[in-house]
Amino acid sequence: MKRNLCNSIRAILFITAIVIVSTSCDRERSRTTGWVYNDPMWGGFEKLPFIEHDIGPGLIFIEGGTFTMGRTEQDVMFDWNNIPRQVTVTSFYIDETEVTNLDYVEYLYWVQRVFGEAYPQVYLDALPDTMSWRDPLAYNEPYVNNYLRHPAFRDHPVVGVSWVQASTYSAWRTDRVNEMLLIREGILYPNVGEQYAEDNFNTQAYLAGQYEGDVRQDLRDLDPRGDGFRRVRLEDGILLPAYRLPTEAEWEFAALGLIGNTMHERIIERRLYPWNGHQVRSREAETMGVFKANFKRSHGDYMGVAGDLNDAGDITVPVFAYWPNDYGLYNMGGNVSEWVKDVYRPLTAEDVTSLRPFRGNVFKTLKTDEDGKTLPKDSLGRLQWRKVDDRDGTPTRRNYRRADNISYRDGDFATSIYYDREDKEGDEGLMYEYGVTSMLNDEARVYKGGSWKDRAYWMVPGTRRFLDQNEAASHVGFRCAMDRVGAPIRRD
Repeated sequence: MKRNLCNSIRAILFITAIVIVSTSCDRERSRTTGWVYNDPMWGGFEKLPFIEHDIGPGLIFIEGGTFTMGRTEQDVMFDWNNIPRQVTVTSFYIDETEVTNLDYVEYLYWVQRVFGEAYPQVYLDALPDTMSWRDPLAYNEPYVNNYLRHPAFRDHPVVGVSWVQASTYSAWRTDRVNEMLLIREGILYPNVGEQYAEDNFNTQAYLAGQYEGDVRQDLRDLDPRGDGFRRVRLEDGILLPAYRLPTEAEWEFAALGLIGNTMHERIIERRLYPWNGHQVRSREAETMGVFKANFKRSHGDYMGVAGDLNDAGDITVPVFAYWPNDYGLYNMGGNVSEWVKDVYRPLTAEDVTSLRPFRGNVFKTLKTDEDGKTLPKDSLGRLQWRKVDDRDGTPTRRNYRRADNISYRDGDFATSIYYDREDKEGDEGLMYEYGVTSMLNDEARVYKGGSWKDRAYWMVPGTRRFLDQNEAASHVGFRCAMDRVGAPIRRD
């Protein structure tokens, strides 16, 4: 009897195994283990269909490639700080236009609604410097009072925004877009009225399990140990990468728009401006002589003669004015100059990496407790970060040795003006002693492109200037960018 029972059990197990194998024969398997994907009977590891992630609102796809970055116009400043060099920019996304006053006022409204009562300083820190319009010898008070909020200017680019404020706006935009995607996919209900202080949607906090929201329907969980449902993960491909400021190389590459002058692998006409030719007027028959951008023509001439205004822009113009370049980007020359991500340094051919060049890396990692668990989010609903240090094995790494790489390869102590000091510890930053031997420090950020206030020289994408990251100006705005995840060519 016992032997018959054992035989029966073996037969049942054998038949069950056959059923499992046969029912999973038509399912995709791991090519390295043979285990079936997306099946709780095989552990529930998921491989979801994915072709392309969404293009974020307002963005244009920029197919990357190699180009000559740097000075193409004569060096009128005679500082020789932007040597032409060949680099490669990988594909990315960038805003079609500059961020407008309407866009920024929407941001201010959200910040005031969520943080205004509990943390009013957050709102105050986000406000643009409208006083940047003031000039001791000009009557610009109408711009101080009206430019940001009056509907007549809502399609004009926001100005008076510092680099820090532009970066904070980019992070806020990331969260709003990803929250919208979760609502669109039926994961969350809109609950903006209930978001207050630290209880607001933050992409990183959501992924870390520190934000719940008003859940409509979580995704099905195939892990046999779970309860059948789970929140969205990065692997699902629903959430987008972060909005951010473009790097200097990305901005310059996008502004040139050389894709329109490429035949196979040859660039048949090099550009001085974001358009062909060495002039700032249109050569087309129907628009012959019309200016192609908003800039200062000459001393005292901001828009031309009444009755026949040349660029029709005394200050800024709406962001869709003039013609887009070959990538479809508007006002990459003129209107307002734009912040980029980089810290400013005089550049030579040896000072940058040839792939995705960027200066400004400060490597960080999430703060954790003694057990390695991520610390709770802060009072504004954001995860807490710290610079990488010896705990992360930094000194033993081959690719980098420190967290802060802003001054990387700036020089060593022996070549500084304090080479003879005995106490050399912590003096790496003295290569640029701000206010004594230089106007540069680690908070000097690059801004690119000409503006309504500039001559045509500054509309050349290779030109560059800098401003302290906490300062703002009436001629400096910004646009956002986003990483391209995956292959350099879109498949849709």
